[in-house]
Amino acid sequence: MTPTPKSQSMARLEARINPETKALMQKAADLEGRTLTDFVVSSAQAAACKVIERHQILQLTLEESVVFVDALLDPPEPNNALKLAASHYKEKMLPHGISN
Repeated sequence: MTPTPKSQSMARLEARINPETKALMQKAADLEGRTLTDFVVSSAQAAACKVIERHQILQLTLEESVVFVDALLDPPEPNNALKLAASHYKEKMLPHGISN
């Protein structure tokens, strides 16, 4: 995700924090030669990107990767529960008259 260009409209975000936390953030911003606002916004944006990435990327162990690839290359026959779930899905989600 990229920072918002200055030419776009801006939205306001307010937060109440204790004085110790503000002093900590101000010290960090000063050490980087940035304003407190710039430091807080860029830090929050980086944290948000990491959280979103963690939730969107599936990471498997080597063993899990092998099992996954094996299932793709040689899938098992669908059991009754899967057939029933597919039937329910088609009934509820697919437009009438269209079949796969």
